[in-house]
Amino acid sequence: MSATRRFLLGLAIVAVPLLLALLGPLFAGEPGPRAPSFTLGDGHWLGTDFVGRDVWRQVLHGGRTVVLTALAATTLAYLVALPVGLVSAVTHARWLEELLMRPLDVLLAVPSLLLILLVASVFSPGAAGLALLVALVNVPDAARIVRAAAAEAAARPAVEALRMQGETWWRVAVGYVGRSALRTLAADAGVRLTGVLYLVSTAAFLGVGVAPDAADWAVMVDRNRTGLFVQPWAVVVPALLIVALTTGTNLLFDAALEKSNGRKGRRA
Repeated sequence: MSATRRFLLGLAIVAVPLLLALLGPLFAGEPGPRAPSFTLGDGHWLGTDFVGRDVWRQVLHGGRTVVLTALAATTLAYLVALPVGLVSAVTHARWLEELLMRPLDVLLAVPSLLLILLVASVFSPGAAGLALLVALVNVPDAARIVRAAAAEAAARPAVEALRMQGETWWRVAVGYVGRSALRTLAADAGVRLTGVLYLVSTAAFLGVGVAPDAADWAVMVDRNRTGLFVQPWAVVVPALLIVALTTGTNLLFDAALEKSNGRKGRRA
């Protein structure tokens, strides 16, 4: 499959959950009277959930938290990981590199979900708190990838030439080293966003960051699974939307990288 077709396919797949997540609440309307649990018909074209609420209305309301939390967590993780990784790769001060990277190794040793659950057992994080926690557990891994990608570029003779010309640290670290690592970081971003979506959904599935009866796709999967064989849409639809979001995101990033490699090959 060509990069263009892969991009269009990824865009088509990811557009459905994104539009539902961002615009769904505008079209959800007012809640109607509750019906019996796990039933179909009577105006509920996707049936009702475990407490008799309309599943379609819950789907329209349930994606914004998942999507915005995942995007915020990924962005926050890179906002910390990028400067830490770049400074570690470019600096000639060994002590500074050790100071920046060794504390992250300690954090990396703790399983991500376990750390989130431990913190959640002491505090009760909302959506913003969950985004911060997920960003925190992703910083060590992201920083190591940034450092590895930037270290190769920092070792090139061009970097030493820039230093000898009196270029600023910003010009060397960001203008040259950072730009050279962009392809690797773009590949990592697609995989990381998928992992963050999984982690956010799993945390919500376990009741972290959202109320147990909240309109949230991950919570819907958890709370409605007891009626899976009676009224499957309450589980299948939100689960498929989460899968579409992760699959479409990876297709988009893969297509973008393939196009970038193709342009680079033509220039060569």
